[in-house]
Amino acid sequence: MQALLGKEIGPSEWRTVSQGDIDAFAELSGDDQWIHVDVERAKSESPYGTTIAHGNLTLAMVDGFRKELISSTGFALGVNYGWNKIRFPAPVPVDSKVRARAEVASVEDKGDNWHQVVTRFTLEVEGNEKPCFVGDSVTRVMAPAG
Repeated sequence: MQALLGKEIGPSEWRTVSQGDIDAFAELSGDDQWIHVDVERAKSESPYGTTIAHGNLTLAMVDGFRKELISSTGFALGVNYGWNKIRFPAPVPVDSKVRARAEVASVEDKGDNWHQVVTRFTLEVEGNEKPCFVGDSVTRVMAPAG
């Protein structure tokens, strides 16, 4: 991970966000606000002219992109420790294509074989200037014993 400090990783492959994805997330999360799930109302009332993905759906997509961008090997264990500063600067309209880039921002020795890795993920919608997601993932990894 030290070798990746400050280097851009990616981009990933494009991934389409369908209405089925949005509806499934709405069902799971309980967030069924009309701007996400009411296609007809969104056509006439939304400033985007269509439904948009939940910000937290965009956040949830990071783990799939993480597997594609970063191969984490040489650790006994890795755990999600949380997130620093998450932002959703632009919407993800239904049927948009999204991809990700990553950058390892810091690697810190926490003692007892543990290290903390902060990785900034930036997701973009095809054709948009602004990213749709920027957030710093905090992961704790344990080196193998011995």
